[in-house]
Amino acid sequence: MPADKLTPRALNRATLARQLLLHPSNLTPAQAITHLAGLQAQAPLAPYVGLWTRLAAFRPDHLEDLLNERGVLRAHLMRNTVHLVDTADYLRFRPLFQPPMDRALAGNWGRRLAGVDLAELREVAAVLLAETPLTRVALARALAPRWPGHDPAALAHAASHLLPLVQVPPRGLWRQSGPAAFMLASAWLNSRPSSPSPTPPAPVEYSTVVEELVLRYLAAYGPASVADIQAWSGLTRLREVTERLGGRLRPLAGPDGAVLLDLAHVPEDGAPAIPDPDTPAPPRFLPEYDNLLLSYAERSRVIPHSRPVPLPPGNGASVGTLLIDGCWQADWRIRKDSVRDEGAVLEVHPFVPLSAADRDAVAAEGQRLLGFVRPADTARDVRFARDGE
Repeated sequence: MPADKLTPRALNRATLARQLLLHPSNLTPAQAITHLAGLQAQAPLAPYVGLWTRLAAFRPDHLEDLLNERGVLRAHLMRNTVHLVDTADYLRFRPLFQPPMDRALAGNWGRRLAGVDLAELREVAAVLLAETPLTRVALARALAPRWPGHDPAALAHAASHLLPLVQVPPRGLWRQSGPAAFMLASAWLNSRPSSPSPTPPAPVEYSTVVEELVLRYLAAYGPASVADIQAWSGLTRLREVTERLGGRLRPLAGPDGAVLLDLAHVPEDGAPAIPDPDTPAPPRFLPEYDNLLLSYAERSRVIPHSRPVPLPPGNGASVGTLLIDGCWQADWRIRKDSVRDEGAVLEVHPFVPLSAADRDAVAAEGQRLLGFVRPADTARDVRFARDGE
């Protein structure tokens, strides 16, 4: 059993610090996305709120520029879900996720693809998606004549599992909107307007790349268990990876006595690996699908109750969850003011009674959120609902 045992509060503060949620970070958006090993991006605008709540001086155009300049990409990656990732990270880590994508394709679409030569489908779709971005509906329509009698939707989903694709703008832009249109990653990067495309990484052994991924996870999410790393990544058999890393990791005991792993070295910035448990944790408004709530197998470090993490449909900038004293203790929603035409209301729905000091801190941070999400509204109110309303 490891000698060092973390209290629940110590583990919470360590997690918040790694997730850039304890203090506003001075990292650039590109640096933050790299540090976090990607941001959940199923809801297209969620990364904007996720970066706003973490960084000291973030503006939407910072991320829009990164997307348009191909510095970051929207793509299916961890757990075959959409993430916003650094381009170099995508090129390096994408091959790790092909086997689970192949298994997902076989499990979800295998019967509908009986009789289809998947290698041929991959080649045909690659030609189409190297020429122009296509939605799944358009891709299905383009593939259907080659395989009459087969479900066109299954053909399109197969292509999106078999090929390294990215979702291209305007999808994911703050000021615009658009459907999810896919393009072959290499073609999208080769069309970069103002700078050369990144050199594809030299082939590296799977074992080396997966070790790098584990270390990156622990830097942004640790201390954590092997089960946590697998829950975040969707990869399996990672215990043998952590065993290979040996002295690069150190074991800790979690609050329940379970073994957690952490990086053995001190961070380059000199910050303590485990902050003082008494460090204050200000309110933090998180977008839907935020990394913090979805990246652990055992989530009690930030979820002290049994509520399931909400996964509502939406654009990512109108509903979300709220951390109070470092834990998910409320939900939030922004709506148009029914009385004032140019007004916006942020509704906060707490699960627990809030002190006057907490309400004041939440209201102040809520006003800041409204200023970010709804800057054109001249009237902005923060309102607290009673639990259950």
